[in-house]
Amino acid sequence: MASQLRVLLVGNGGREHAIAWKLLQSPLIEHIYVCPGNGGTATISPKVTNVSSVKDTDFPGLVAFAQEKHVNFLIPGPEAPLVAGIVDHFAQHAAHIKAFGPSQAAAVMEGSKTFSKDFMKRHNIPTAAYENFSSYDAATKYLDSISHDVVIKASGLAAGKGVIIPQSKEEAHAALKDMMLSKEFGAAGDEVVIEELLTGDELSILTFSDGHAIKSLPPAQDHKRIFDGDQGPNTGGMGTYAPTRIAPPELLARVDRDILQPTVDGMRAEGFTFKGVLFTGLMLTPQGVKVLEYNVRFGDPETQSLLCLMEGDLAEVMLACADGRLADVNVNVSSRSAATVVVAAGGYPGSYPKGTPMHLDAVPEDTVLFHAGTAVVDGRLVTAGGRVIASTATAATLEDAVAKAYKGVESIRFEGMQFRKDIAGRALNK
Repeated sequence: MASQLRVLLVGNGGREHAIAWKLLQSPLIEHIYVCPGNGGTATISPKVTNVSSVKDTDFPGLVAFAQEKHVNFLIPGPEAPLVAGIVDHFAQHAAHIKAFGPSQAAAVMEGSKTFSKDFMKRHNIPTAAYENFSSYDAATKYLDSISHDVVIKASGLAAGKGVIIPQSKEEAHAALKDMMLSKEFGAAGDEVVIEELLTGDELSILTFSDGHAIKSLPPAQDHKRIFDGDQGPNTGGMGTYAPTRIAPPELLARVDRDILQPTVDGMRAEGFTFKGVLFTGLMLTPQGVKVLEYNVRFGDPETQSLLCLMEGDLAEVMLACADGRLADVNVNVSSRSAATVVVAAGGYPGSYPKGTPMHLDAVPEDTVLFHAGTAVVDGRLVTAGGRVIASTATAATLEDAVAKAYKGVESIRFEGMQFRKDIAGRALNK
């Protein structure tokens, strides 16, 4: 058995609160430092400390802090530090600290959509037909030459918002202009992917890997748009449920065989072994399952639902990934269902107020509130982000999990709060 873990968990979202919450259930955990953390991690346990003395982008500062606190395990939560090379920096300057997460080379699978699409082509992984463009003129010419519906994606990181599904040729041209000329997503839009619009049901699969073995959590479904009925602009995610009803065991076995294992094997063969959790966005099309995108970390808010379903020791699984012995460890999940409803600030995903006082009541059994954009200021809980907090519940059936999650939402109070009323609606209405 490993010695006690002193963890540095990087991030401040609902995902990080959920990771900390799950890690605390492990006997391996001695202490968790969350940089910068949020109002939830600030109050979860005496074993958890928020870190504000060093910025999460200051890798030398994080190494110094980790050494000072005798940290022996690094867990980066969001994509930005992974793409910026936090795991490599620790490997070079603090080799005694193990890490759960991919190298900078492997993180390019999320950091560049053009790279990941070309990777899929090289390894015969099913995905939408596409073309990559770094020239605005070439992109507009291509757009004029095709008649099928398209999706336009900023190649770089755009906080989950750089994907546009235009309803007309005019909208498509406007999206290209916004991305490539007006720089709506900054440098993320220097290069774009124009791909065929796939239709069908989406699902997300989160897969632990040590570079060889793969072990997946149940398939989840995210709700990206801000309003009920999948209306309005895209967000970072307004809710999830798991497992989805659209992915029977034989389909998941096919995904493992045709998509996930070839992805991990292909990355290793190309010299950037993947260690960590691979998030694969999939579309169930009439022509079969196709990959929409890869992320190289836990999804948010999928993590909140999935970690509530995971049985057993998350710290042990993460260590096994870091050590290359995932095949020896079981990843057990409950047969229950989970649902997560995200509560956002008024105005999100546009501009929204911060610093709004919040009040939380006790939640029902099997329900957890995972904080995201919250902070404790002068001893009071206030809003500090767009997606503020989420209610996650588990139950024997999806119907009961959804009902419980909405009951949990009733325990949250702050001015201007908004949330979708139809999480898992499509699944429940079928």
